[in-house]
Amino acid sequence: MPVDDYRVGTVRSADGTDIGYRRRGEGPAVVLLHGSMESGLNHVALGDALANEYTVVLPDRRGRGLSGAHRPGHDIGTEVADLSAVITHCGAERVFGVSAGGLVALETARRHPEIKRLALYEPALLSAAVPFDFDWIGRFDDEIAAGNVPAAMVTSMIGLKLGPGVLRLFPRSLLAGLTNMMLKAEDKKAGPSQVTLRKLAPTIRYEGVIIEQRRGAEQEYAAVAADVLMMSGGKGLPWLRPGMDALAQRLPRVRRVEYPDLDHGGSSDVTKANPKGRPDLIAKDILEFFRG
Repeated sequence: MPVDDYRVGTVRSADGTDIGYRRRGEGPAVVLLHGSMESGLNHVALGDALANEYTVVLPDRRGRGLSGAHRPGHDIGTEVADLSAVITHCGAERVFGVSAGGLVALETARRHPEIKRLALYEPALLSAAVPFDFDWIGRFDDEIAAGNVPAAMVTSMIGLKLGPGVLRLFPRSLLAGLTNMMLKAEDKKAGPSQVTLRKLAPTIRYEGVIIEQRRGAEQEYAAVAADVLMMSGGKGLPWLRPGMDALAQRLPRVRRVEYPDLDHGGSSDVTKANPKGRPDLIAKDILEFFRG
């Protein structure tokens, strides 16, 4: 992913943690907030597509890349404080967020009316009507503490219902072995500064924390003052759809767009782990929305 045109900066969050970002372009500021198992580098293509009209800001959420580590008590309020620090620093009134980053952007817009336009791709707002168990976080923590990253990744994948349901029929040991092979192959090719899946793995537990914390809170988002563009993939995560439907009923000003052939990674750069990304398609609708 080419990032030579991006300047690196840092802003301090409310608890003193440094939040790093990359910045490119001229014009009004736009913040693009990545999702789970990603860093800001996963939206370089989307940023490039917007940089002719906007100053694009790609933060690394806490625990990733340029940003400081998670602290005890990390929750949705911490995430909002981090994003708010970036928004204030850059003077941004336009924000895009995907998945758990979309949930953070949504909650930030609820608390901060200075966000005027909010674009979301499959925000991870879990409806109370969707059965979901977060007991996997304890097992995940134990596996990370033991240094068993492949097993922890399998635990989170099953816990968050990622991938096809048939995977749950396979022994965990087999899935962990395949995951370990993938991680080793990536590690072998990665440079020292690359944000690898192995480095990102510990952040998954905090995604579970904030998703569980905001579960069933869709009625609260009637207070969002921003105009909202809510995007989704026809092949996205089915357990997110009830939350998006509930949001659409409660947000005062919202427009929905669905891309039939895209999955949950539709907005992110094309990588080996995300071969079906189409940030070019997403960028067209975001540009039209942000111009309005």
